Amino acid sequence: MNNSKIWLSSPHMGGNELKYVHEAFDANWVAPLGPNVDGFEKDLENFLKNTDVKVAVLSAGTAALHLALIQCGVQYGDEVICQSMTFSASANPIAYCGATPVFIDSEKDTWNMCPVALEEAIQDRISKGKKPKAIIVVHLYGMPAKMDEILAVAEKFEIPVIEDAAEALGSTYKGKACGTFGRFGILSFNGNKIITTSGGGALVCHNQEDKDKAVFLSTQARDNAPHYQHSHIGYNYRMSNIVAGIGRGQMEVLNDRVAARRKMHDFYTDIFKNIDGVEVFSEPANDYFSNHWLSAILVDAAKTGITREDLRLAFLEDNIESRPLWKPMHMQPVFADAPYYGVNIAENLFENGLCLPSGSNLSDNDRERINKIIQQIFS
Repeated sequence: MNNSKIWLSSPHMGGNELKYVHEAFDANWVAPLGPNVDGFEKDLENFLKNTDVKVAVLSAGTAALHLALIQCGVQYGDEVICQSMTFSASANPIAYCGATPVFIDSEKDTWNMCPVALEEAIQDRISKGKKPKAIIVVHLYGMPAKMDEILAVAEKFEIPVIEDAAEALGSTYKGKACGTFGRFGILSFNGNKIITTSGGGALVCHNQEDKDKAVFLSTQARDNAPHYQHSHIGYNYRMSNIVAGIGRGQMEVLNDRVAARRKMHDFYTDIFKNIDGVEVFSEPANDYFSNHWLSAILVDAAKTGITREDLRLAFLEDNIESRPLWKPMHMQPVFADAPYYGVNIAENLFENGLCLPSGSNLSDNDRERINKIIQQIFS
C-alpha cells in the first residue's frame, strides 16, 4: 500500500493564520487575553449574524459545555437530557457536574434528538420527582436539529436548551445560525472541525452578563482584589491569544470551507444516486442548511449485499480513512446505567452508517481514488 493517506477530515489552513500569530509574538501577547481573543470573538459574533450574541472563546468545546451547564445551575444529583447519537464530549460534562445524563433517541430525518421521545422523557422524569435541569441537543455532522419542535417542548416544561453546535458552524435552520437558538450554544475548533485553532472552542451567550460569568469562571474565578482571592470554584478554560490568532485567520476562509464541504456532499450524492440501497445523509427540507462537516451514508445490506464494514475495510486497504457513525451514548459502557428514551433509531444508524472523507482540502486525485473504491465494492 503506497498510496498517500486520505484523511476523514484534516486541518486546512488559509494562509493568513501566521500573520495574526506573528502579531501576538511581536506584541508579546501570549497569555489568555489580548487583541486576537477580542478579535476572534467579534469575528464569530459577526458571522453568527445575531445582534444579541456574545461569544467567549475557550480552550475546548467541552469546556464551553461544562460552563453552560454550570450557568444553567446543574449540580450534583441533578439530571440533564442529552442526545444519545453524539460524541462523548456532549455527555461527559454532565458527569463533571456530578449529574446524570438522560439519553434521547434520534429521529430519522436529521438523525438528531427526537422531539417525541424528548417529551416522553421529561414527563417520565418529572413523574419520578426528577425534573431535568437542561437539554443538550446536537446538530450532528452539521445537520440542524428540529429546533422548532425541540424548543416548543423545552418551553412547555421551562427547561433551558444548550445547543452542541461543535460540528455545525456555518449551518442554519430557517436562516438562523445553529448555536444561537438555545440559552447557550457550543462551538468547537478541534483539529478536525470545519475551521480549527488546533484545539479550542467557544460559548455562545445571549447577554453580556452570561459571557462575563463564563470568562470569570474560565480564568480561575479570581475575585476583584489586589491579591489572589477566590469565592467560587474556577477553571483554566480561556483561549490563548496565540491560538485565537489562528482562529482569526481561519475565519477569513470559513465560507470557502463550508462551500467545499458541501461540494463533497454533492460528490457523494452523485456517486450513489444510481446505487440502490445506499442513502446519503442530506437535508430533509429547505429549512435546513447543513455545512456537511462530514458526509455520511447508510448502507442497506439487504439490498446491496454489501455492509458498512465491507466498504470501510476496502477504503482502509487503500489508505483511505472512513469511520462508523458515533456509537450512541446509551450503548457506551461508561453510561450503561443511564436512563434512555426512544426505540432503536440511533442503534440502527450506528449499525449501518459510515462517515466518508469530507475534508475541504481533498484533491481531484483523492476523489478519483475514493470513487474507484466505491465502484469496485458496489459493482
